[in-house]
Amino acid sequence: MNIFNTLSGKIEPLQTMEPNKLRMYVCGPTVYNFIHIGNARPICVFDVFRRYLMWRGYDVTYVQNYTDVNDKIIRQAAQEGLTPEATAEKYIHEYETDAQGLNVLPPTVQPRVSTYMPQIIAFIQKLIDNGYAYQAEGDVYYRTRRFTGYGKLSGQSLDDLIAGARVEINSIKEDPLDFALWKGCGTDEQHWVSPWGPGRPGWHIECSAMAKDTLGETIDLHCGGHDLIFPHHENEIAQSEAANGVPFAHYWMHNGHINVDNKKMSKSLGNFFLTRDVAAQYGYEVIRYLMIQAQYRAPMNYTKDLLDACKASLDRLYQCRDTVQAAVGNAPAGDIAPAAQAAFDKARESFIAALEDDLNTADALSAVFELVRELNIMAADSATPKAQLQAGLALFEELTGVLGLLYERKEDAVPQEVLDLVEQRKAARKAKDFAEADRLRDAITALGWSVRETRQGVEIKKL
Repeated sequence: MNIFNTLSGKIEPLQTMEPNKLRMYVCGPTVYNFIHIGNARPICVFDVFRRYLMWRGYDVTYVQNYTDVNDKIIRQAAQEGLTPEATAEKYIHEYETDAQGLNVLPPTVQPRVSTYMPQIIAFIQKLIDNGYAYQAEGDVYYRTRRFTGYGKLSGQSLDDLIAGARVEINSIKEDPLDFALWKGCGTDEQHWVSPWGPGRPGWHIECSAMAKDTLGETIDLHCGGHDLIFPHHENEIAQSEAANGVPFAHYWMHNGHINVDNKKMSKSLGNFFLTRDVAAQYGYEVIRYLMIQAQYRAPMNYTKDLLDACKASLDRLYQCRDTVQAAVGNAPAGDIAPAAQAAFDKARESFIAALEDDLNTADALSAVFELVRELNIMAADSATPKAQLQAGLALFEELTGVLGLLYERKEDAVPQEVLDLVEQRKAARKAKDFAEADRLRDAITALGWSVRETRQGVEIKKL
């Protein structure tokens, strides 16, 4: 598989440290509020990446953290009249509700900052011992200039950082470029005891400590949103490599940001949308489809028209599944035609080629819709053998499963009462008693089902 490695700025073949095993770390949410649709993109994109590699036979260890200690959480807790711990727990639950709605597989490991304080403190102490960090009035800072590789992920030099004034001015720091590893605070605030006094960890150090503990000093792949490249991921590299003396991650993948009506989505502009609110109108599956209908690195422009188009595309997929399933029930016996097998093989190969090409989910969906076209043609032909329809349907469900789609509209078992009425209606129609057939159709409708005749036979659907 080839992926764009942010670290090198090039498309590279994915070569894991152990054959068919992948250790990946994905930055998780800071749990102080509901997630917005921008947060949903990496969740869905890297879930497809994981599903695909698992489908191809990889043993994937997928670590995603919770940042449950943060100043934003403390401020939100004060507004809601809760403790920081209760606020974090509340929004972890809300995040999990959204993640499940988006059909995201649970992480292999999901560490929380609050349970990793001994490891974080030990990590900071090692940086101090190695000369890369220093204490200043209860805080601990990282000596950015000491790490010669700083800027290798983002492509920014120290001079660029100074010129761009993207540094925090703080008189107690040795250098304006230095960043916080530990922030001292009073004992009347949420705090932990450390060798440098009561305080809380800085944001960047948490992921270095948790990645090392769960995956080792060097990992295969680190993922996140494009906005995390600098400073968060840049600082993770500086911390981890200074402490451990080995490369932190061989590959870095970053998804593009989301615009809203061609403007960058941000809370300051008031143009952000909560995943929960969009799901209430369209359903979670439309959001998942939205997040994978474009190649993951490309910026996405969020509009209502695009959501409507995604819903229509999902409807086509569901309709194909229903049509083929109905055709299977009335299809004759027979073997798969060579031309049909060739079409199935082509769809599978095109799907794989797309995802092998830097996780091109847009082209993977195109391969699925080419299969849909073939299946609809086969289902419309009453002579198509049952084995052929079943093989095509199995491939269709396999490929949509890799993308994590077709999970929201569950198939309902048709009650025996409805099946009996359908058989009575068929008999009435055969006897040309159309008044009785209409009465029976109304009785079926009253039970919450629809029935109609198609070229493939009778179709029964839940209303």
